[in-house]
Amino acid sequence: MNRTPSSSGLLPLPGAPSSSWALYRARLTALFRSPDVSVVAAFWLFGLINNILYVLVLSAAQDLVGTAVPKGAVLLADVVPSFATKLIAPYFIHRVPYAFRVCVFVTLSCAGMLVVAGAPADGAVGWKLFGVVLASLSSGGGELSFLGLTHYYGHASLAAWGSGTGGAGLIGAGLYVLLTGWFGLGVRGSLLVGATLPSVMVLAFFVVLPRAPLKGWKSGYEPVGDCEGLLPREEDEGFEDVPAGAASAGLLAPGPSVAATAYTHTHNSHHHGAAAPGKTTPSSLSSFWANVRRARALFFPYMLPLLLVYVAEYTINQGVAPTLLFPLEKSPFSEFREFYPFYGFLYQLGVFISRSSTPFVRIHHLYFPSLLQVANLVLLTLHALFNFIPSVYIVLLIIFWEGLLGGAVYVNTFAEIMEKVPAEDREFSLGATSVSDSGGICIAGFVGMAMEVWLCHWQVSHGRDYCRRIETS
Repeated sequence: MNRTPSSSGLLPLPGAPSSSWALYRARLTALFRSPDVSVVAAFWLFGLINNILYVLVLSAAQDLVGTAVPKGAVLLADVVPSFATKLIAPYFIHRVPYAFRVCVFVTLSCAGMLVVAGAPADGAVGWKLFGVVLASLSSGGGELSFLGLTHYYGHASLAAWGSGTGGAGLIGAGLYVLLTGWFGLGVRGSLLVGATLPSVMVLAFFVVLPRAPLKGWKSGYEPVGDCEGLLPREEDEGFEDVPAGAASAGLLAPGPSVAATAYTHTHNSHHHGAAAPGKTTPSSLSSFWANVRRARALFFPYMLPLLLVYVAEYTINQGVAPTLLFPLEKSPFSEFREFYPFYGFLYQLGVFISRSSTPFVRIHHLYFPSLLQVANLVLLTLHALFNFIPSVYIVLLIIFWEGLLGGAVYVNTFAEIMEKVPAEDREFSLGATSVSDSGGICIAGFVGMAMEVWLCHWQVSHGRDYCRRIETS
């Protein structure tokens, strides 16, 4: 079932008023009057809590390791385990029930934050980084699992997940400032508060989330004969298996009972001990290689654009943004150290807005915004070298635009998979593709550390020593 988007990029809502504002209002009303508001609430909390500890740890990086250890070490400890989990887990995690996964992720997150908080404040950097690693393992496993879970709950769950992950950036950074500043809890007290947050996922999964779509769940992905259906071709038969409303009603219509229909149909034969019609139940080894072929088919249409956008934006954030400094008298800031946190705030604001946008605006050509993000990296790097952008306000606008692009590619990548990948491949595809964002952050972590040092040295050698004044301002 194919739908053609309007020229504005919006998917028309049948019977909705023609004006843009009336259209948006109708979609929001449809969402919050939907019986599936509990699905939206649960997945928003999943996205928020799964990502918020990542943000808290990065916000506390300076306090955790001091000035003797590069902050990039905290970033890598926060990302590399997550990347490894997303790279390996999709090939075996399907045998683990979702309820058990949630309990494991919550335990790892809490343990990680307790280890970080319990380490001596004046040392034990290794223990602190070990705690960060535990939390990262939980975050990576949680992301691929919750994305896979959206297969059973439709586009409303995916939109809510994306919005929650975007909100984690704003709420996490603000929460750390609130706890350490306004409430005076200090680093350890703030991290102990953070250790209680994963319990919200338990409440969201076991109390808020309707469990009906998962009652027929059996271990293992659905068997598949070949992987041609993973390519984004609109003539695929898989379009008939997209949950009702997935390509209409602003991506807000599908709910648990509707989204589960195709799943229940294809799993009934497994539930009763028989293979799906026309297919044989694969062995563990053949199933593994089938999933490898699935992953290979995902690379160019989905993984690569997501990887590109994350390499570009995190290289900007970690390597270029710390050197995007202007004379204080030509800026709204009183100290050089204020530039970077405000860049981070604008970036997170853009990410939150765009990750919440799929009910209203859809992007189908993923490479276009990815290449625009690469252009942002080139532009800002050239400015760091040659100082040709006349005003800091233009840089602020570009940073906000960077966040919009990054969040849009993330959430639209998974929305495209939800729409265009056949139902039998969708759960694996959603989880496996999540490796691209962590992989991009890992690459950018190494590149960014080198770029920051190089750009700062270049600026100092050309008479702009602002980056050297950050420590003393």
